[in-house]
Amino acid sequence: MTLSTHRGGLVIFITISIALVLAILPMPETMQAYRLQWTALVVIYWCIAIPERVGVGFSFLTGIMLDIVTGSLLGQHAMGLSIIAFITVKIHQRLRVFPLWQQAIFVTLLLFLERLLFAWVDGAIGRPDKYAAFWIAPLLGGLLWSWLFIILRDIRRRFHVS
Repeated sequence: MTLSTHRGGLVIFITISIALVLAILPMPETMQAYRLQWTALVVIYWCIAIPERVGVGFSFLTGIMLDIVTGSLLGQHAMGLSIIAFITVKIHQRLRVFPLWQQAIFVTLLLFLERLLFAWVDGAIGRPDKYAAFWIAPLLGGLLWSWLFIILRDIRRRFHVS
């Protein structure tokens, strides 16, 4: 292995850290349902960009960190992020050739899957049902995907992450 195979690990760590901070930033109670799934969006991007470095294991550890910082059931986010990372890594070559609007549709479906798994676990442990606004965040994430993709791609190119 050469040094170039490990290039940009700090950049990946910083982007995930920023996503984790955005996941716990205080918001008004009325806006909590609209909180974007920042960590899932960043994980999806890195799984598309460099799937050989960011995959299911990385996503699982990121999910555990997200569980810890948000105070949710340990493994709840880890399961969701691992599943969407698995799906993304499996079809990353197809996703790369999609135009951004088609990627946004796929990302929206992945975010809905992550929310569905989250709600399923909440239901299994007896937490109250999620309300309708809970399902708006994946739509907002899909709308934001094009901008986030462009920003992260620029960061990846600027710092030569490979």
